[in-house]
Amino acid sequence: MIKVGIIGATGYAGAELVRLLLAHEEAEIVWYGSKSYIDQNYADIYRNMFRLVPDLCKGDDLNALAEEADVIFTATPQGYLLSVLTKELLSKAKFIDLSADYRIKDVAVYEKWYGIHHETPELLQEAVYGLCELRREEIKKTRLCANPGCFTTCSILTAYPLVKEGLIDPDTLIIDAKSGTSGAGRGAKQQNLFCEVNENIKAYGVATHRHTPEIEEQLSEAAGKKLALNFTPHLVPMNRGILATEYATLRKKADGTLPTREEIEAVYKRYYGNEPFIRLLKAGEMPETKWVEGSNYVDINFVIDERTGRIIMMGALDNLVKGAAGQAVQNMNLMFDLPEDMGLRLVPVFP
Repeated sequence: MIKVGIIGATGYAGAELVRLLLAHEEAEIVWYGSKSYIDQNYADIYRNMFRLVPDLCKGDDLNALAEEADVIFTATPQGYLLSVLTKELLSKAKFIDLSADYRIKDVAVYEKWYGIHHETPELLQEAVYGLCELRREEIKKTRLCANPGCFTTCSILTAYPLVKEGLIDPDTLIIDAKSGTSGAGRGAKQQNLFCEVNENIKAYGVATHRHTPEIEEQLSEAAGKKLALNFTPHLVPMNRGILATEYATLRKKADGTLPTREEIEAVYKRYYGNEPFIRLLKAGEMPETKWVEGSNYVDINFVIDERTGRIIMMGALDNLVKGAAGQAVQNMNLMFDLPEDMGLRLVPVFP
């Protein structure tokens, strides 16, 4: 059994990790870390865990935890892990970080967008960006996995094959994404109160959202050149889910015509046809958040707009599962040479 520790176990992503790992055939949670609830019963904080989790919450003593755990998940705010992680800790346990601390390779870019001084830049080159479908072999070998963000997972996967194959002009890419409120975390914030969110939809972080450089870095690598794109997130009054709608100009073929649907479908199938958690939809079927809720699936489809010469790409996922905890468990499975879908064979919940 893999002994697992979770720092930040009482946040939404941490609680989702608990839910998934309790059903994992090869994992045992040995540490429920939460600075806010030390010595309190975990099941008193999340009553859905009544009679399932008898443990008390512990603090964030990574030195003690690394002696007990084989892998440590840090579902913590940006700036936590980069301030405490050491090579000695990494020699004792593997780490899967759900924050952005090790996602962006360029320290200056991270510090600019997050406003945090990076204290362990020497570990950035060792960290692997944990987007399983794109970095599978690297993830298997790493001891420090930077779990991608929810918006980024959806946005990157939806466009990646077409960027990589040069079917779209990546400089024209615009990403419009909607998220449920759990994406903002469990902390009390006025803008996330019921009366602020209910019966409302709003854009936020316009031209400034922190996931932008993460998306740009990964798609720049795919494009083979540095990209700058527009990413605009919106908050919608639902608990879970992300829907990304992405627009780009199609590159014409040598004969001056646009790629056909069949040609683009073939590219998506080549990249994702055998992926356990990516579902490519039929023509005319649009991704919807309700059909992925509670699961580790990403639903993807597209429409060609021949009138404008553009393509509209769409992706949907559950921000707490494939966008956070589920992908983290998927990364753990890869890092410990387990079946990639172990503990993640989740049927989407409906209604």
